[in-house]
Amino acid sequence: MAGQTDVTPLKLVFLGSDPIALPLLEWLAGEGSGVATVVAVFTQPDRPVGRGQKITANGIKTWALARGLPVYQPEKLTEEVRAQLAALAADVGLVMAYGHILRDEFIATPRLGTLNLHTSLLPRYRGASPIQTAVACGERETGVSLMRIVKKLDAGPVADVERVGIAPLDTALEIEAKLSAACVPLVARCLPRLRDGTLSFATQDEGAVSHCRKLEKEDGVLDFTATAASLAARINGLFPWPACSVEFNGQPVKFGLADVAGEPAPGAVPGEVSGTEKDGLLIATGQGTLRVRRLQRPGGKMLAAADFLRGCPIPAGTVFASRPMPALLK
Repeated sequence: MAGQTDVTPLKLVFLGSDPIALPLLEWLAGEGSGVATVVAVFTQPDRPVGRGQKITANGIKTWALARGLPVYQPEKLTEEVRAQLAALAADVGLVMAYGHILRDEFIATPRLGTLNLHTSLLPRYRGASPIQTAVACGERETGVSLMRIVKKLDAGPVADVERVGIAPLDTALEIEAKLSAACVPLVARCLPRLRDGTLSFATQDEGAVSHCRKLEKEDGVLDFTATAASLAARINGLFPWPACSVEFNGQPVKFGLADVAGEPAPGAVPGEVSGTEKDGLLIATGQGTLRVRRLQRPGGKMLAAADFLRGCPIPAGTVFASRPMPALLK
């Protein structure tokens, strides 16, 4: 038609190592192919996985190879690797959960620079565990931020965000899936503006910054003197890993989902099982009753509470020991 102008898709190099980016890559390979064309993928080297420690390619590499794309897996981002990136003549680099710190000259190699997708509403939850920590801290909203990369961790100016809600029974697993899907509309509206020179970036408010750290197995403990709301948030946020657990009959029992079920039974002490109902195991806390909806024994599957308790009854009056909960925010 007269007046229409063909727009050449941006040549995009993707740098990432986590399957959270797969919905975005699928969109770029399909509906989004008119916006950008993925010309190569940089990802972490194959690593040992599982009990057998078999060397395994990650999902990003598998996706790229299935589409005949060049895959680069450097252990370190040397000058030789930067030269490989330069040879691709990319318009833009897009990073999500790559696992390497990028130097300034590497970031600047694509014609329009390199952008990063971070799974929080920056400046909140900079750092290594933004999805889990947002849920564990009781947030009711999080999102994905598209930002420029600077030397300081997750501190670059932000172009745009895509928000997602956190429901009371969302675990980190559900929120990861929501955020994974949220990358698509965010990139879909920002890349055309980047190409046209109309994408602007806003400096983060340093007064509103919070930092989350890498999670450890030791984080999966519960202090029942805390409120039921805070305990439910922590259980949901730390599922599936490291997962909160208690000791019962000398064995750990993992909690996989929880919410609040009103006030505790009169006279119940924090950590005391006050009973069961169809939807969960009821435990007294410092404020309110915690309802644990899913539980798991060692070697078993995570089960709905009713199914778990049929095979492993936990009688009323059982008192779970409280343990100090490490802070998740620096």
